[in-house]
This record gives sequence, C-alpha cells and structure tokens, in this order.
Amino acid sequence: MTLLPVADALERLLDGAEAGPAETIPLHEAAGRVLAAPLRALRTQPPFPASAMDGYALRAADIAAAPVRLRVIGQAPAGKLFDRKVGAGEAVRIFTGAPVPEGADTILIQENARRLDDDTVEALEPAAAGRHIRRKGLDFAEGDVLLDTGRVLDPAALSLAASANHPAIAVVKRPLVAIIATGDELLPPGSTPGPDQIIASNAYGVAAVAKSAGAEALDLGIAPDRKEAIAALVRRALDAGADVVVTLGGASVGEHDLVHDVLTGEGMTLDFWKIAMRPGKPLMFGRRGPTRFIGLPGNPVASLVCSHLFLKPLLARLGGLPHRSDVGEAVLGAAMAANDTRQDYVRASMSTAEDGRPVATPFPVQDSSMLRTLAASNALIVREPHAPAAAKGDACRVLYLRG
Repeated sequence: MTLLPVADALERLLDGAEAGPAETIPLHEAAGRVLAAPLRALRTQPPFPASAMDGYALRAADIAAAPVRLRVIGQAPAGKLFDRKVGAGEAVRIFTGAPVPEGADTILIQENARRLDDDTVEALEPAAAGRHIRRKGLDFAEGDVLLDTGRVLDPAALSLAASANHPAIAVVKRPLVAIIATGDELLPPGSTPGPDQIIASNAYGVAAVAKSAGAEALDLGIAPDRKEAIAALVRRALDAGADVVVTLGGASVGEHDLVHDVLTGEGMTLDFWKIAMRPGKPLMFGRRGPTRFIGLPGNPVASLVCSHLFLKPLLARLGGLPHRSDVGEAVLGAAMAANDTRQDYVRASMSTAEDGRPVATPFPVQDSSMLRTLAASNALIVREPHAPAAAKGDACRVLYLRG
C-alpha cells in the first residue's frame, strides 16, 4: 500500500478539530488556561483620580511661584476619601493610591516639600497641573474588552482579570486524552517481569506530551492481547468522555495486532493506517463522532515521536491553544547517508558552533526501542524522503524537543 506523507496525515488528523466547550472556573485555578470568550471589565480602573506618589494634593496655581507655604488641612491615606474641598493656599497630605481630593489638581511629591509644623508645608518647587495624578479610567473603563478569546491566562492576564473584578472566568475545557496500553508482554513499573515480559513505559511519556499541550490525561492501564479486554478499556474511555483515545501498540499487521478490529467494532471509522515516516510508520487514526482515535506504535521512541508530531498539535487545537512548530534550522555535526522513501526523524544532540550556528549531531544508533538515546536528544533531525547524502556542516532542519 502507498504510505501517506507526514504533512497529509497531520492535515487529515487536524481536519475539523476545534476548541472545545467553555467552563467557568475560579480565577485562582485559571493559570495557563485559555479564554473561551472576550473578557470585559466589570469596573473602571482606577475608579477615581488617584495619586501616583506620596506627597501633597494641592492647586498648581498656588505653588507656581515656589517656594511658598500652604496650610495643611488634613490627610488622605489609600482607601480613605478626604471629603473636603481643597481651596486656595491649602494642601492635603496624600499617599500613593489615595483619591485626589476635590479642588486639587496636582501632587507635590514629598521630596519637593518641607513640613514646617503640623499645619504648614513649604513647596520647594512648582508642580504642573495633572502632575502625578492617575486619571479615572487610565487603565480601563467598565465594559472595555481587556482580553480576547484564545488568550492564554499568563500572570499578567490573570492579574488584569482580577483587577477587572472577575472572581471566576470562562475558559476552554481541557481536552481529555484516554491512554490504553496493549500487550501480554507489558507490566507496570515496579513489577518483576518474567523472561518474556518488559516494563511498560509509553503511557508515561504520552501523558506528559498531552499535559504539555494543555490536556488532561487518563491512564487506563494495560490491556492484554484479547479483543474483549481492549474493548472494555475503550468503552471506559468513551464513558469518561474522552476527546481523544490513544492506544499504544497493537496497530501494526501481526496476528496479535487487534486494536483496529476492536476500534472499528466500537464504531470507529478508519481514516489512515500507515504513514511514510521513521520511526512511526504504523500510526492509525480514525473517528467516532467527535471522538478521535490515535493508534500509536508500540516501540517507545516511535510512540513519543508520533506524539510530538501528531498528538500535541491536535490537543492544542482542541484546547484552543496556538500550536507553533518547533522546527528550526541548523547544520549537521556529522555526515548522514542518503534517505529512502520515508521521512526520517533522527535523534540528535544540539550544540553551538563558534560562529553561533546551532549544530545537530545525530546519534550513531537509531533503533526505535532505545529510549536512552531519545532522553539524551534535544532535537530530531528531519530528513525528507529521498534526501541525498549530506556532509558534516551541511544545512538541516531540526525539530526541537527541549531546550
């Protein structure tokens, strides 16, 4: 069969994927979440003309010929309105954030004032009208749109939402990813494997990829190679409302690769089954209504590479997040042989050349079972199908995995 190109597979996998429904959560739980609707101000900030400095509120005209003395008629601390009008020759001791009293039109900062006694202050320098006064609504006015739909709620956005008087906020519901490992040979970490068993590792890395894309991960454990066992976990995933069901292993062509039969039996329509990439050729994708099914390869490196390439952008789209490809330019730190018909993702270590260019050096052994090599890699060299042999120092593309 003809293998589907990587770009075509990604396009088909993302087709029709949209941000999920909204949910309202307390503001203190909203860090990193995505706004589901424009955020409008529920109040005006500041709600009154406010002093931007500690000093004295007075009339600018009264100190135009400074130095000059004024009568202190009271004080205005933050949170307490001075309810008398400031007249000619008068001043009010004021503190940062306090409402500016009626009649005053400037703030004489305390560094430019000398207090003579309880009732008298000397202005040492003039202050222009409006100086050191934050006008009402300087930051925003009630009803203003402060944040647009799709904004990730970073620290500044959260503080702005709080200032606008929102105790709770509407965000895009996080997509739920249900993860099902398959295989008689698999045992969970901490087990004592028999001579024909291995420790299951893929689910942990895939869950981490899902969480990095803003999703929630539900690990449903390991299903033995029996259709009824796999089907039971698939039904649990659907009952939990999973937006994406990820199966690990069992999607190839062997006698015990049962996942395809189970998923189609549960109503999945298969979209594609094999793609032209290495590692990760046996990648399966299908749908049942709004639920998407991704069958990842059982080989751990292939499983994680496919998660970065396909699962991560899908979850970003479902979660309302922008997805930016982490592909960049580099030069090769070692020669590479010509490539065959599949797009190759070669584990590599990154360094910096003397001229500042990033250098990608491929690891000499690229077996798709070798997690140690993947953990040591901070990038994958992307080799197009039929790419010719390349020499050390030649330009290349890299998919960054971490800093």
